[in-house]
Amino acid sequence: MRILIILVFALTSAGCSSRHALDRYLDEAYGRYQAGDCGGAQLALSQAERLKRVRPGVQPEISLLRGQCLERQGLFVDAAETYRFIQLSTPTSEYAYRAAARLETLRQLGHYHPGEQAVPHPVAR
Repeated sequence: MRILIILVFALTSAGCSSRHALDRYLDEAYGRYQAGDCGGAQLALSQAERLKRVRPGVQPEISLLRGQCLERQGLFVDAAETYRFIQLSTPTSEYAYRAAARLETLRQLGHYHPGEQAVPHPVAR
């Protein structure tokens, strides 16, 4: 009986630590994004994505922040495709509406043309 209790406790605490790690990686990604470190934010997002099985509903949030980093890096085609992925995978979520707003902003800035084939353009720096 004692072994069963220890086993249940160990399995429960492993799930909690995964959830806390996911939150820690997301917090780190947001912090790095705010600091302008999109490379670090992308790394933290990748680490969070590995743990998303703990909370499957977090994928749209990860994708939205990834799209914003891609925009900041001038990778507008990739950002637009990421936003379209959010819209297709979770069409009624809050993140789908945010993705639609980002797509509209990209369209107004001339970086996204709905209905056209996606063609990457080099960014002048």
